[in-house]
Amino acid sequence: MRPLRACLGAAAAVTLAAAGTTALVTSDASGATTALSNRWYAAAPYLMPLDNNPPNAATIMDATGLKAFQLAFVLAPDGGGCSPTWGGTAAVSSDTAVQSVIDTIRAKGGDVSVSIGGYGGTKLGQTCADAASTAAAYQQVVTKYGLHAIDFDLEEPEYENTAAIKNEIGAAKILQQNNPGLYVSVTTPGTADGTGWFGKQMLLEAKSQGFTPNNFSIMPFDGGFSGAASQTSALTNFNSILQSTFGWDQATAYAHEGFSGMNGRSDTGEYFTQADFQTVLDYATSHNMDRFTFWSLNRDRQCSPVDNNGTTSGTCSSVAQGDWDFAKYAVEFAGVTPPTTTPTPTPTPTPTPTSCKTAWSSTAVYTAGNEVSYNSHNWKAKWWTQNEVPGASEWGPWQDEGAC
Repeated sequence: MRPLRACLGAAAAVTLAAAGTTALVTSDASGATTALSNRWYAAAPYLMPLDNNPPNAATIMDATGLKAFQLAFVLAPDGGGCSPTWGGTAAVSSDTAVQSVIDTIRAKGGDVSVSIGGYGGTKLGQTCADAASTAAAYQQVVTKYGLHAIDFDLEEPEYENTAAIKNEIGAAKILQQNNPGLYVSVTTPGTADGTGWFGKQMLLEAKSQGFTPNNFSIMPFDGGFSGAASQTSALTNFNSILQSTFGWDQATAYAHEGFSGMNGRSDTGEYFTQADFQTVLDYATSHNMDRFTFWSLNRDRQCSPVDNNGTTSGTCSSVAQGDWDFAKYAVEFAGVTPPTTTPTPTPTPTPTPTSCKTAWSSTAVYTAGNEVSYNSHNWKAKWWTQNEVPGASEWGPWQDEGAC
């Protein structure tokens, strides 16, 4: 079983695609096609389709307006080799379970990217001989699922392996060249300074290979962060790193920069609330950043109890929230207003009018059970009575049966 953070941390990612707003075409159940802009792939939150109590993608789409999902994770086989698997155990070549999830999403007019890597596990860049064979393994994933985007999540231990990172960056470049229209993003762990030594080495590797993706994203969590202010500061610092590495001006660097957050409680006990997400979203949009995503939709629901006893869960956020609250920020980044979920009020039933009994008479004699009407109410005698006005006394002989 992979370490906890392998199921929790959204890591170094490469989402393959062409620059600009190239439309991606998917097929729905009727065979018709729908197109998603690159902005949707840039906003796609992570979803584990086979682990961490997977939520129903169609339910999320209906509730939030979300159209794109980042499915995680493709790894090398646990026993070794250079063929793609889901989580190191389920071969992509024979997969039907993830394909079913993709079919459901596409039938509703959405689409997916596939994420490669994650924290822990063995990555294909570590086991394949070179960039070409690494790319060939990933091409199997692209071809099987008809992908228009792919996400390389480059974390430990591969993150610290120079040869493996060279294979991954080289594979990303090959896939970009061989699959015109792919949306390409590289995500790396974040630090207060933007990114650490290994992140900077990865950027230099991309520069040396002449590989320019749509964006480089950082993950500003699990590194001593405290709320949105520390995250936006890291994004500002990372922008400077991009400028100095590639010789870009500030605007160009922001246009090639992305954010990959973690909703709720992080692996190291940091907390990021809905308000923090809103602040980072505002920063990303105001600076014309290219990507805004988070780990993960499996966690985009409230724990019970809310704080989850002080631990980080792969299936809930550990903060107070409604289901799919955090997904709505990704929808906003894509340029869509999430639907307002106002409960439909239950109508108050109109009572069926009750007919009035025979009018009360001051001269008549009534015994227990006799019914009369008086002052637009029906009354029932509790015992023998004569000339006692219904309702004149709380303790009188008449029981009120309601309006008539």
